[in-house]
Amino acid sequence: MATASFDTAAREAGAVPAIEKTPDFLPEAVPAGRSSLVGLTREDLKARLAAIGVSEREQRMRAGQVWHWLNVRGARDFSDMTNVGKGLKAQLSEAYTLDRPEVVTEQVSRDGTRKWLLRMPPANRHEHNRGAEIECVYIPGRGRGTLCVSSQVGCTLTCSFCHTGTQRLVRNLTAAEITAQVVVARDRLNDWAGLNPTAPGADETRRPVTNIVFMGMGEPLYNADNVIDAVGVMADQEGLGLSRRRITVSTSGVVPQMQRLGTDAHAMLAISLHAVRDDLRDTLVPLNRKYPLAELIAACRAYPGLNNARRITFEYVMLKGVNDSDADARELVRLLKGIPAKINLIPFNPWPGSAYQCSEWERIERFAEIVYDAGYASPVRTPRGRDILAACGQLKSETEKLRARARMMLDEGLGAEGFYAAPDESDDD
Repeated sequence: MATASFDTAAREAGAVPAIEKTPDFLPEAVPAGRSSLVGLTREDLKARLAAIGVSEREQRMRAGQVWHWLNVRGARDFSDMTNVGKGLKAQLSEAYTLDRPEVVTEQVSRDGTRKWLLRMPPANRHEHNRGAEIECVYIPGRGRGTLCVSSQVGCTLTCSFCHTGTQRLVRNLTAAEITAQVVVARDRLNDWAGLNPTAPGADETRRPVTNIVFMGMGEPLYNADNVIDAVGVMADQEGLGLSRRRITVSTSGVVPQMQRLGTDAHAMLAISLHAVRDDLRDTLVPLNRKYPLAELIAACRAYPGLNNARRITFEYVMLKGVNDSDADARELVRLLKGIPAKINLIPFNPWPGSAYQCSEWERIERFAEIVYDAGYASPVRTPRGRDILAACGQLKSETEKLRARARMMLDEGLGAEGFYAAPDESDDD
């Protein structure tokens, strides 16, 4: 499995190769002991059943039964599977688990946004006893619940305005690990068949998960195999049952994978744009040096299924004095002319050490007015979860924060003995 062994020049140039998919079911890719069935594709689940001796004739039926308990009922124990025979349940329990990623911390914002720090089981011997950590964010809204999932541990892209981009890439998440984030959210929200997160007297900020956005840690299209498989599990109407039109994959512009995403996943597309000139986008989104604006926009125009009902969302972070002028707004309109699009204006969410500031509100309103007058929907995204660093561009795993602080303490001669002893109790800055 490839990791973040890229030299600085290649990273700055955005010349980052696609990372190989981590196999879901190879003995050398999983830790010793029982592995979890949570989040697997149907084919991987059948492979697990075959591995414990379920005949090919029975695999489809048995896999369908287990699939239902995993993805409709949210079973936490094999004993819950009432229509599965005792013998098979005993075999499953001996070989596998229904473990979810560990919820290390849960933070709840004043606005109801929830951020979970999740620790995955060790994926291979290099992760030792402590699995990789990622952050996942749940955002309740009127009549909806949006889950922002991560696709990688860390990121390779070093976008200069993004906190996650300051964290090194550790590895890709498997399809099961991506999907398991939905399972954890449904556990925490009481959002399974027969349960009701919005029952009378329930917390009003607990809405069923209706929308998925791949806008967490990582560049989804540098993990395209696993992202496409995860979308398939999420959208299976006999399982998690989410609509593909409510699953949005955001990319900074990995042009060669965009066509495949549309063809194989049928997901909605979002482009992390943020600039309308190559010279500025080269700085804000270094991947632009590899796939400049002309190539990116051409790939958007060719995106499969693109029409007025399936528009591309262009994300544009508002940076004071950098990309927020009237001229920038007019050039944005010109650049996207003819593309069925929505332009999502994002007030910059500050994080410690950032060199940028958020545009003034009056400037954001003027920018939005120019875009709207040109015929584009131009909502300004309400910042959610800023007080817990859960807003767009603020995610970063606790382990990496602790390492950064340890390095700072060592640089200042303070020592860092015992610094990793109690990560769960550290503050989130």
